[in-house]
Amino acid sequence: MPDFNFYLKIFLNYLRTEKSLSENSVQSYILDLKKFFDYLENIRNITDIKKINESIVIDFLKHLRNTRNKKGEYFKDKSINRYISSLKTYFKYLCSEDYLKDSPMEYIDTPKFTRELPSVLSIEEIDKIFAQVNLENQLGIRDRAILEVMYACGLRVSELINLEISDLFLKDGYLRVFGKGSKERIVPIGNSAVKFIERYNLESRTFLKKPHTGNNLFLSYRGAKLSRMTVWDVVKKYCTLAGIRKEIHPHTLRHSFATHLLEGGADIRAIQEMLGHSDISTTQIYTHIDKEYLIEIHKTFHPRA
Repeated sequence: MPDFNFYLKIFLNYLRTEKSLSENSVQSYILDLKKFFDYLENIRNITDIKKINESIVIDFLKHLRNTRNKKGEYFKDKSINRYISSLKTYFKYLCSEDYLKDSPMEYIDTPKFTRELPSVLSIEEIDKIFAQVNLENQLGIRDRAILEVMYACGLRVSELINLEISDLFLKDGYLRVFGKGSKERIVPIGNSAVKFIERYNLESRTFLKKPHTGNNLFLSYRGAKLSRMTVWDVVKKYCTLAGIRKEIHPHTLRHSFATHLLEGGADIRAIQEMLGHSDISTTQIYTHIDKEYLIEIHKTFHPRA
């Protein structure tokens, strides 16, 4: 009888080959499913996939709600919904390939929850963060270029570290980006970011690259492709130096990019295209931020507010 690893292996192959998901997305499925399998084997003593029913899945979700994550916090609705989505996709695939007759997820709904508004930096805070970078050394010039590109283009960390020299069309004012599922999109880039990319290429990348260096735009001090953690460290470093007390991470620059465009009057469909969102509802979270901004403006400036 095939075990859980057998079904996981063929499912992951399906995600990589037929669905063309990014490795980050595949890894998310792996983490979710392995936690589910661990629950089945060690808590429910179940090793046969055909014995999994709706009741067992519901008990697993209850188990998650009573489990603390690595930060010591209980799982939130957003995390629970991700597990439900992963399991739905997994069992739907197994049914489509006739490994199972019915999916135990068929009547399990994804609960609705209120989205938390992401942290957003003001334009003044962005300027303050950028001003902390020391442009007297090669890594400082690189860091400034990284920050400029992330904010100018609203890139995800994975998109930034995978940018290659051939993806730059600076004279035409845009970058070519490969987002989730390797979907290609064109993203405009402003003059400030172009200036710092050109300066980085001339004054920094030339000295950072080594014989083994590939075509990646941004390099580590060893001449290798940047890691996600390095980008996190760059953002954290300059936010700390700027005295920003908000909970900031690299995605905050992406949120700020979208919010500032919306506040400036940009069409939400254009923002959707630039962010690479396949569903407009994902982009619409920024309309809630915009409403908060409009209310604040009204309170501040309207004589009878």
